[in-house]
Amino acid sequence: MKENENENEILEIDDIDREIINLFNEDGRMSYRKIAKILNVSIGTVHNRMEKLTKKGVIQKFTPVIDHSKLGYNLTTIIGVRVKGGVLENWEGRTAYHKNILCMYDVTGEFDAILIARFKDTSELDQFIKSLLREPDVQRTYTQTVLNIVKEDLSSSKML
Repeated sequence: MKENENENEILEIDDIDREIINLFNEDGRMSYRKIAKILNVSIGTVHNRMEKLTKKGVIQKFTPVIDHSKLGYNLTTIIGVRVKGGVLENWEGRTAYHKNILCMYDVTGEFDAILIARFKDTSELDQFIKSLLREPDVQRTYTQTVLNIVKEDLSSSKML
């Protein structure tokens, strides 16, 4: 079997898998023992299910959820970027890991990419936008400033 053969496979999960994911989503430090007790299953069952979910890529990594505003990054922006034809992938590869960019999406419509980014202030945002516009592959940008975050949950398991 080729390495990427099951990359797009949709995994069927049952209620126990769903509950394990939900419990870990609520508290990523919860022990297998505690999850097993809550779900009334064995620790081995929790361990085996977590191994399966991780191996199949349903759970991609274990990481803290950071409140960026507590670190001074209070300005959230949505930035549309139009890039010259044929270079989008290269531009994304160079840009995606900039420290302020949280998300980058290829999109349809007027722009080629949408960035979700956090900045400490408008001066930092201004420097970032001007650096984007200095890049020869970037044709134009469009920036929106988020006034109020109504919902922000990129790790949600509620849709399961």
